[in-house]
Amino acid sequence: MTRQSTGVPGLDEMLGGGLIPGTLTVVAGATGIGKTQLGLQFAQAGVDQEGRGGVVFDCSSRGDSQSHAEYAKRMFDWRLAAMNACQQVDVENFFATPPGDYLHIFEYHGRRVTRRDLDWDEWQNWQAELNARLRVAIAFLYGSFVRGARRVVVDGVEPAERPGESIQFNLFEYVYHQIVRKDPEWVARDLFREAYRRHAEEAALHVYDPKQVGCLLLYTSHETMLDDLISRPLDEGDVLSNANTLIYMGKVREGQHIGRGLYIAKHRGSECDERIMEYRIGDRGLEIASQK
Repeated sequence: MTRQSTGVPGLDEMLGGGLIPGTLTVVAGATGIGKTQLGLQFAQAGVDQEGRGGVVFDCSSRGDSQSHAEYAKRMFDWRLAAMNACQQVDVENFFATPPGDYLHIFEYHGRRVTRRDLDWDEWQNWQAELNARLRVAIAFLYGSFVRGARRVVVDGVEPAERPGESIQFNLFEYVYHQIVRKDPEWVARDLFREAYRRHAEEAALHVYDPKQVGCLLLYTSHETMLDDLISRPLDEGDVLSNANTLIYMGKVREGQHIGRGLYIAKHRGSECDERIMEYRIGDRGLEIASQK
């Protein structure tokens, strides 16, 4: 089995050769620790390995920018082509229209995303917006997969005490199980709906194997120190416990020095390096610097 490279020098070796296709990898760490750079390195690595880069699915609702386009341009001279989340999906010309590399699914910023933080009207508005955007999400990911993308990076997921109450986690669960892992014929049925019969023959010519698609979820944690991330319990049914591979990124203290450290907490089906590894962030993203 050919593993998918993370695109991070030194990390593939820690993972026993890379990530296993068809599985979910969660990268957890505080804001600013380097998760987005790692995600873009993983997406870009698809160019050399699969002949086509991955795509970025951004579900952030915060007011601050995730800087995907800026990082991609600086790191790889990659100009992200964004899909408009508000546009109507043109199913009649779907296979002739590339969806782009990047989708920011939510239009508004600065809103809370957890059920307990919202009143009834706010929660209903979130649900209505989410339902309205699902078809765009299907078009973006399905359109990318039929054109050869085999990597998807999901970014912008904010911390929640109860993931089941988060609109972002609800969206991720749908995207992962109902699009990324679903048989392409049934994804096409969800996209084309009543027009499926007209497009069934063309859809049959655009098939792919979901078991070859790697998914990287970038999850923002409350914890900033790597030791705190390592010691946190994994709840049953939590997205972290369900991931095939779990990577923690956090700050580490060594005397008077504060650096960045990476730890592979879980890597099912493979041996992995269990050491805490220090890394740095340069013009090309993350690079494993030294072992601790």
